Amino acid sequence: MTGPDPKAFLRRYLQTARDAMLWKLDGLSEYDVRRPLTPTGTNLLGLIKHLASVELGYFGETFGRPSDEPQPWYEEGAEPNADMWATADESREDIVGLYHRAWAHTDATIDALDLDATGRVPWWPEERAEATLHLLLVHVIAETNRHAGHADIVRELIDGAAGLRAEAGNIPAADETWWEEYRNRLERAAKEAAGDRPRV
Repeated sequence: MTGPDPKAFLRRYLQTARDAMLWKLDGLSEYDVRRPLTPTGTNLLGLIKHLASVELGYFGETFGRPSDEPQPWYEEGAEPNADMWATADESREDIVGLYHRAWAHTDATIDALDLDATGRVPWWPEERAEATLHLLLVHVIAETNRHAGHADIVRELIDGAAGLRAEAGNIPAADETWWEEYRNRLERAAKEAAGDRPRV
């Protein structure tokens, strides 16, 4: 009996995370997909733009397979963090389209190379710049899932929508009253743990 194909297994985990990222945009206005909701400006469309750039870098230049996608946010003189937000001139369709093209480029690299194929990550320190396709798939799956967690929180702050994906929310099915009582119970527990016990 043989196990699953490791490359197909890794690609499936990557695609699941990609799909989760895009699902977080569904049903939102142009304002809401761009809206910065943390002190460092984290926003949904910026996360997509960043992840498109991540895939184009790790599965393009690293393996001598650069894409033709322009990424002016990485050019000399570009402002810091320019890959983490969309300008008013960059539409949602532009950014999502870039992400889809990045997927296609990544998938072509995965198809073309063995998991032990070695590339060189030019932005990593020299002593660890050499990396296998296997390592970089794990790295990008981890990064995509990390940003999917950011997207979960940002989306919940926008309109309360939460969960892994539309067909599998992975959170209790409860109404607004239950969630409010649950949150209040957590708040009380936090205050008690901090020594702020209610007086009777």
